[in-house]
Amino acid sequence: MGDHRQDNGKAVNLRRWMSSLPAAISTMLKNKTAVLSDSSELRKETVDLGWNEAAARTVISEIEELLRRTAAARTASAGEDYSAEDLQLAEAIAEETRLAGANNISRTAAYLACYQACPELHWAFLAHMVSRNAGWNMTDLHSSRMADVIDAEEKRLTYRFLERCNALIFQDAYPQLRLYMISREFGASRFHLLPYFHVSRFMRPFWERFWIDRGSALLTVGLIINEQNYIEKRVVRHPYFQKHVTEKMNFRLFSLAGLNQVVFPLSEAAGVDGAAGGKMRRLAGRTVSDFGSLQARIALGKSLYAMLMGYRTVRSGAERFAASVPHSGSRADYWPELFTANLEEALTAKVQGSELLAQETLPPGQRLYSPKLLSAWGDTAYEPISREDWLKDTRALDDISAPKAPFLCDISRSHRNGILTTAFVHDAVEEH
Repeated sequence: MGDHRQDNGKAVNLRRWMSSLPAAISTMLKNKTAVLSDSSELRKETVDLGWNEAAARTVISEIEELLRRTAAARTASAGEDYSAEDLQLAEAIAEETRLAGANNISRTAAYLACYQACPELHWAFLAHMVSRNAGWNMTDLHSSRMADVIDAEEKRLTYRFLERCNALIFQDAYPQLRLYMISREFGASRFHLLPYFHVSRFMRPFWERFWIDRGSALLTVGLIINEQNYIEKRVVRHPYFQKHVTEKMNFRLFSLAGLNQVVFPLSEAAGVDGAAGGKMRRLAGRTVSDFGSLQARIALGKSLYAMLMGYRTVRSGAERFAASVPHSGSRADYWPELFTANLEEALTAKVQGSELLAQETLPPGQRLYSPKLLSAWGDTAYEPISREDWLKDTRALDDISAPKAPFLCDISRSHRNGILTTAFVHDAVEEH
């Protein structure tokens, strides 16, 4: 008798899940048609990023000259004689980097501190916002939407992949940011210390040009190219992560479910009108089309930068959000009407899609569980990182060009569609 009731309950849930699909598809299509008007509001006022084409050509020429040198000459030119003061400074920065790099939360905060101290460091603010997204993606693995979709080992491996990318970029970029900040304090360049931190030769011409003209856009593009090349072989193309993460079907599921979106929450209270009559949080952002492609990641980074700093509404809204909402790793940071970091207050129903379809927000006690990062994952230790310079030829120079802001920049509806999709994937797993 008990088994019969259980089977009947499963059948009812399955029928309810199936009956929700047409409405879900209709909602997603309606949201897509409204993206144009939503984006036009964010594009109303633009900010000149100050791209200097002559400076870019100079930097390209200097890098080409570096590549023309023989291996012996390159080694000789990179071998600096550091003074005792230089070594003391470098060791202090290395210790700062170690402490600030403990986890995604501390890294994200360190980026914001750099930007707030030196607003000309546009890349630091871009890195802060993208690092928030990395943290959200890490905690998604333990969220109510993904809890039953992939097994524990796949969660661990995917987390290590995301964490490794986040950690390595910070390890390479943060000493560069601190060298500039200290140079500004001293009133004299300290970029001769870049080789101490094994920073690619690619970056020194960018920093030396930035020291002269404070051209934020050119430096940001240089850092975007550098950091994506830095993780290319060390993580993205590493045989271990290819075998266990990026070539797995569940990694592709992230794209299907909208977890490959980079979102910039804005502080506007009004939001945008939702399909169910309520209000949705205003989010700018882009979708990662092909994380495995180096060129695609660089193009995405430049597009995100131009949108974040080139549209005044996006920039001011993101700055206010960053300053007022500490990063915890939970998606409740930016959408508390849908998510909660408290498991005891989370939605317990096995079928989540119909709840999200019926209303734009969820009432207290029935919100999606999105844990804080430090409660989901602890600090992670890694093996030593290879120190070879990624710069081998001139291919990276093709990416040194003016960043262009995207026409479609509001991702509020698309992001909610992704949330709805993962809820239905969760429901399908539960029912079957």
